Amino acid sequence: MTRTRATAVGFIAVMLWSLLALFTVGSTPTPPLLLNTICFSIGGTLGLIWTWASGGLGQLRAARWTTYAFGTVGLFGYHALYFSALRMAPAAEAGLIAYLWPLLIVLFSGLLPGEHLRIGHLFGACLGFAGAAVIIAGGGTGFQATHLPGYGLALLCALTWSGYSVLSRRLGKTPTSSVAVFCIATAIASGMLHLMLEDTVFPDSAFGWASVAALGLGPVGLAFYVWDIGVKQGDIQILGTASYAAPLLSTLALVVAGIATPTWGLAIAAVLITGGAAIAARASMRR
Repeated sequence: MTRTRATAVGFIAVMLWSLLALFTVGSTPTPPLLLNTICFSIGGTLGLIWTWASGGLGQLRAARWTTYAFGTVGLFGYHALYFSALRMAPAAEAGLIAYLWPLLIVLFSGLLPGEHLRIGHLFGACLGFAGAAVIIAGGGTGFQATHLPGYGLALLCALTWSGYSVLSRRLGKTPTSSVAVFCIATAIASGMLHLMLEDTVFPDSAFGWASVAALGLGPVGLAFYVWDIGVKQGDIQILGTASYAAPLLSTLALVVAGIATPTWGLAIAAVLITGGAAIAARASMRR
């Protein structure tokens, strides 16, 4: 697979993650860890079935246990920290800090062999982050010292996902099918924590179950497989900057569904995010 095609495949994950908020709203009132358990079970099971059908089970047995530990910590750690941060701090502010991960990916990728940061990458990443800030922080209540523990967890959340994404490049020889094992292990860990910390509340309608299934198939399923291909074989700097499209597309999906109202802030964010991605892409093409 060419570098350009792998980058395009990785961007599919960004498109799928843009539906995360919409489907999550539809899955109410299922608690976060139970939702995590169900969705990762769906994504992991389908991944194992695909691996078996394509004759790749032997590759899974050949992978080292440290690889599976790394992947599980990345997927489970990100979601556990994210949900905890949003419980301990206002969602807008905590979400803004957590969404530092695309910027961190662009910056950390400069430490990888064969990768170099250019001024265009930095400028584009900053523009993209400004666009994400307009969306996520719009109408927020402002930062407060009492919420510092939640902000700290959100920062750890951003560091976890950016670190997982960049370090995945070092596991380039590990088959993408190993993500199925990451998902199953994450589902088991989430289920154990759910039994200890949450009340069991399943979706109370057909639409709720459809939303949960959509999450497991897309944003918390297929997205991780195509993202794995993108960060290992594609241009990770373009992917990191293009990831700022996720909050923009997510907001647009909510607007179309009638859950959010279009504003000037959304238009400004669109310009910032699109411009940032274009500048970063041009910097990579000039390499």
